[in-house]
Amino acid sequence: MLENIHLDSVLFLDIETVPMVAEYADLPQNFRKLWDKKAEVLSRGDRTPVAETPSSEQLFERAGIYAEFGKIICISTGFLRNGSLRMKSFYGEDEKQLLMDFTGMLLKATKAAEKKILFLCAHNGKEFDYPYMIRRMLVNGIRVPPILDLSGKKPWEVNHLDTMELWKFGDYKNYTSLELLATIFGIPTPKDDITGQDVGRVYWQEKDLPRIVTYCQKDVVTIVNIMLKFKGEPLIDPSQITYI
Repeated sequence: MLENIHLDSVLFLDIETVPMVAEYADLPQNFRKLWDKKAEVLSRGDRTPVAETPSSEQLFERAGIYAEFGKIICISTGFLRNGSLRMKSFYGEDEKQLLMDFTGMLLKATKAAEKKILFLCAHNGKEFDYPYMIRRMLVNGIRVPPILDLSGKKPWEVNHLDTMELWKFGDYKNYTSLELLATIFGIPTPKDDITGQDVGRVYWQEKDLPRIVTYCQKDVVTIVNIMLKFKGEPLIDPSQITYI
């Protein structure tokens, strides 16, 4: 499996996102009207048994997963070199700056004369991480790097790997979380502190961005280990991880 892909040519990544503001009441009026419309659609598709239809305010905690109403607060990346995993994270309150820093690294890594990055890899990246980053780059007036840009490319020219898609083996009705995939392969869970549902609260209420960065980095390590499992190679030991 994946015999033709050398993992030292892959940049592994994960992003963490939050609602654009701390609370529904903080939304600018024009965005509030548009969120109300979005929430109406979401509430119709919400099958959770509740006494009443959830309000726009109640549903706002989900806003972070939509690029139009959320923002990126962390992008963690990892790449394999000489038997070790090198990790670098881009994070902060200034979304435009962290995206510019990430884009600069990506352009440099994909143009390198040797040890060139040819692929990106994320879990559920094709439905979430990649399109979310592209949308937020466009919102922030940042040119999308060629390795991310899909425009004009044929399917086989898109070098985006997705561990969830790889696990599906064509079974498109199947959804497998990163935590479940880690568990069945005997890989330590990255959800030993917080989960994706906690990120908005930890960011806006607890003001603990470093905790979120650590969580994001754990996800990347898990994605790397899953790919190593797919290729039948030994897992990365924590002692083999370098943070740069």
